[in-house]
Amino acid sequence: MIDPAAATTQDDSQGRLDALAELSQRLLARARARGATQAEVSCSEDRGLSVNVRMGAVETVESTRDRSIGVTVYFGKRKGSASTADLREDSLDATVDQACAIAEFTEDDPAAGLAEAGLMATDLREFDTWHPWALDADRAIDLALACEAAGRDVDARIGNSDGASVGSNESLVVYANSHGFIGRERDTQHSIGCALIAGRGEDMQRDGWYSVALAESDLESPAAIGRRAAQRALARLSPRQLPTGEYPVLYAAEMARSLIGHLIGAVSGGALYRRASFLVDSVGTQLFPDWFSIVERPWLMRGLRSAAFDGEGVATRESALVEGGVLQRYVLGSYSARKLGLQTTANAGGMHNLEVAAGGTGNGGAQSGASLETMLRGMGRGLLVTELMGQGVNGITGDYSRGAGGFWVENGEIAYPVDGITIAGNLKRMFQGIEAVGSDIDPRSHLRTGSILVGRMTVAGSD
Repeated sequence: MIDPAAATTQDDSQGRLDALAELSQRLLARARARGATQAEVSCSEDRGLSVNVRMGAVETVESTRDRSIGVTVYFGKRKGSASTADLREDSLDATVDQACAIAEFTEDDPAAGLAEAGLMATDLREFDTWHPWALDADRAIDLALACEAAGRDVDARIGNSDGASVGSNESLVVYANSHGFIGRERDTQHSIGCALIAGRGEDMQRDGWYSVALAESDLESPAAIGRRAAQRALARLSPRQLPTGEYPVLYAAEMARSLIGHLIGAVSGGALYRRASFLVDSVGTQLFPDWFSIVERPWLMRGLRSAAFDGEGVATRESALVEGGVLQRYVLGSYSARKLGLQTTANAGGMHNLEVAAGGTGNGGAQSGASLETMLRGMGRGLLVTELMGQGVNGITGDYSRGAGGFWVENGEIAYPVDGITIAGNLKRMFQGIEAVGSDIDPRSHLRTGSILVGRMTVAGSD
């Protein structure tokens, strides 16, 4: 836990939201006056502070204040959009005019238009996502320096550093449309991170650690982050390669969420209506083992991606994405839903908090889920992946091939570090081949999953 900064500032977020809401209504009125049949406005403000240090010296200090105002108009099924950051009346008028002019030159699109009025959110609660941190540059620098110093002091083999960083950001958003909907959101996000280099000469390894939270009090301490970064870098010294073969692969929790990300990409509307996904026409299909489930929880208190409404004002709701291993639905906004002849799933702008249930019946997986150590013991012999490199995933075929690093496991225990390897498979077979999901959830993402064990993958190393 970090001691709160001594400085205090008055929270003016509600007044700023009021001003953005009033601005959105003025812009909607201007769009209607110009003949738009429908219109929507998104207004946002961001404030942030970030510092970076390296080898005990300050490298950068950056303070940001950004504003964005986006206007979209519809003339029947013709759409036009324009944006500005300028609040002068002539600039706002010009932005609406530009959006209307663009609409004149677009073709009719049967899928264009606002989401249906009856789907607009009416319960506009907050979810404990607003926790400003009274952080000034001097305090942020002190925290970053302490984080790096704690890591460098762990072992004399920590000879270099990629630096430490501290960041804090506040975001305000108002979305309004001509259905009469107006929604307000405010959230904060804070982070501390450190990356260190262990070893000398040709035997050097880099690794790091970071903490992310909506509230400063939920961050790991700078010293703990620095020490963990050092331990991870030291553990990777003197890596070996592996003979090419097929082995069980255990994705550490921070890597496992990439598998869930590939699933989301494949079941998202844009890929589906373009027929550019290996999971076209897959709703109702058994993609995973029958114990596997994923649930979207947009109302999670203090969740990293909690919201009462999506990017179109549609009310969010708790909903299964995968249940009993079967894909229950796609991930759709109103446009992609219309293209597919379906209804929006309140995912315009992306997914909210996804939770992968721990469990499994194969190697290392008790029904209720297991710790990473238990999963290693259950796997017995195989590869623990703690780093992934490259973007070798084909979304159309599901073919998967990525550079990786991590640790070889023998007799249920980590034996030695490995790098310079490639892991390969096909995502459909990988999903079906999941044998366990751990209880060691990584809280630093809205994709909340523990470690994931895939029973067999091709590992290409030395021949």
